[in-house]
Amino acid sequence: MKYKTVILYLFFGGGTTLVNMVCYHLLYNVWSVENVPSTAAAWVVSVLFAYITNKIFVFESRRSTRSGQLRELASFFGCRALTGVLDVGIMAFCVDFMGQNGLLWKFISNVLVVVLNYIASKWFIFKKN
Repeated sequence: MKYKTVILYLFFGGGTTLVNMVCYHLLYNVWSVENVPSTAAAWVVSVLFAYITNKIFVFESRRSTRSGQLRELASFFGCRALTGVLDVGIMAFCVDFMGQNGLLWKFISNVLVVVLNYIASKWFIFKKN
């Protein structure tokens, strides 16, 4: 199928977004954890979910060497850390500084992050040798 990777990425990206938003909502709205720590914790949980689903189902990565697996893991978390900083920055500015709705900006931020993460995953992290 020509668009299999994109379709699977959008499906699991939607799942990752859902995981991120549910974690954020529980922490921020239900348990009254501050915005930035809620955003950071939701990021950790969603990145773990994303790594597993992207590696196994989306990009079907089968690195055979320990060094290849470690390089893939480090590049995945490194790229996600960059977009995680962007997510935290957007949330801090829009929610804490501007007083906007947290869930709305969490969704907007996630859309941007999913697009950037796809580009990084497709072209750098899980590219075929």
